[in-house]
Amino acid sequence: MFNIVIKNGHVIDGAGNPWFEADIGIKDGKIIKIGDITKAQGERIIDAGGFVVCPGFIDTHSHSDIYLLINPLCESKIRQGVTTEVIGNCGSSLSPLTRERIDMIKSRYGSLANEITWDWLSMNDYLNKLEKQGIALNVIALVGHNTIRTNVIGYENRDPTPSEMEKMKSLIRESMEDGAFGMSSGLVYVPGAYSNTEELIELCKVVAEYGGIYATHTRSETENLWEGTLEAIEIGELAGVPVHISHNVGHIMHPHPTGRCEINLKILEEARARGLDVTCDVYSYSVSGTGLKALVPPWANEGGDESLVKRLKDPEIREKIKKETLERGARDGGSACRALEKAGLWDRITLSNCEQNTDLIGKSFAEIASLRKADPFDALFDLLIEEQAHASTTARARWEEEVETVFKHPTSMFGSDGYALAPYGVLGGGKNHPRSYGNHPRVLGHYVRERKILTLEEAIRKMTSFPARRFSIPDRGMIKMGTWADIVIFDKDRIVDKATFEQPYQYPEGIKYVLVNGKVVIEDGVHTKNLAGKSLRFNALDLSNQSYDSLT
Repeated sequence: MFNIVIKNGHVIDGAGNPWFEADIGIKDGKIIKIGDITKAQGERIIDAGGFVVCPGFIDTHSHSDIYLLINPLCESKIRQGVTTEVIGNCGSSLSPLTRERIDMIKSRYGSLANEITWDWLSMNDYLNKLEKQGIALNVIALVGHNTIRTNVIGYENRDPTPSEMEKMKSLIRESMEDGAFGMSSGLVYVPGAYSNTEELIELCKVVAEYGGIYATHTRSETENLWEGTLEAIEIGELAGVPVHISHNVGHIMHPHPTGRCEINLKILEEARARGLDVTCDVYSYSVSGTGLKALVPPWANEGGDESLVKRLKDPEIREKIKKETLERGARDGGSACRALEKAGLWDRITLSNCEQNTDLIGKSFAEIASLRKADPFDALFDLLIEEQAHASTTARARWEEEVETVFKHPTSMFGSDGYALAPYGVLGGGKNHPRSYGNHPRVLGHYVRERKILTLEEAIRKMTSFPARRFSIPDRGMIKMGTWADIVIFDKDRIVDKATFEQPYQYPEGIKYVLVNGKVVIEDGVHTKNLAGKSLRFNALDLSNQSYDSLT
């Protein structure tokens, strides 16, 4: 007797194979039969006639770390069909913490930090806390380099001493032993921006000891996009660790496509030809999003948010920030604003969320500057002061042609760069990027069905088996005997993202059922409030027989 039988579906197994019709038998959370199953053999029957049945989607790039604790139902992600999220990206994880520096970590999250009880220190404690309270989807955790550096050095702009380097290595080693899948970096954010390549190589050598991965928001994503990619590849080759480039399109503020994206992908191909296991992820929008303080040079953020605000209040330092932003390149920060000013494109960057100036949410910085009768730089700096550095933006910084180029590249998979949100309470304010609600359905509706950039089977492979192999979870990401029953049932003719930049808190349509670990979490499009997810732990498995066949 099966717990659940899914009947009559068009099965897309996640490996890129054409669909086939079959029943799926699930028992104790796992798929134990694929074929013809009589109704008498199932405690519960789900009729999937006319629908696609595929593995649950794996969101390779998420920032849900604190949101999972605030919102364990994970509505905006589970309703997309996301059954597993990779958290701890861009150098920012919620563990490990040290008692001496926990307030520095809390300050990153502004008022959201008051929504949870900070009663853990280690990665193990954090993952246990998630499971104890319950979560609707599975979690893969990376340990963040910014978090490690903050715990040991704070927000100081300097190299670590030998003893500090050993402390950082020790924290990474403990996190890997607790189940982290690797280390992430965010090299445009502080304090990660203060690190040099040698520091990252040394830390990644610890990750390599455990067979983990290095995922990076590179140091340069704008005018000199490839410089950050080359650094990531150097780190991977010298540390002996696989590399994953986060949201790999680049934010190039230019009136026309520049060709930088193609050059960047060629660098990945050459690195793979030399033997480095390097991949990337991409989200399904030509609009990016980040914190407002990332638009000023890293040195201006030294010491944390209070120090940044104090500098911006000083007329001489303020002018220095503006001057250096315009004169210096991507490695010195502020390059997005530099490009905006040079091309006169301040209308492309929009205030998406803040707490004090809510009347300005949804307006571009060209509009804000006009309303305030101020230079766009001064409008930006004043908002940072008024919001105590806690505000976010979206920017039309990409080109559709470049997004589609990365979609089609064999090294790419899909990550939302978003959060597990809900359209109510503290998580329902502002006009945040719609990727948190629509990233994966947008791939299947807009780019597969309408644009025909990828086949349905290939798009699902990039959401399922490919990221499962990338992050070393071979028992997920496939409709296959013995794998965990993370499953999505959807209408391929109706699946569509509904979230927009004007109304971002809208769930997608066309997803009928979502199962996590063999339990129904979405039924007929409605959340069952089933908290069926798990904190997955990394074990250094022997993956020698699991080559990336599609990349060779």
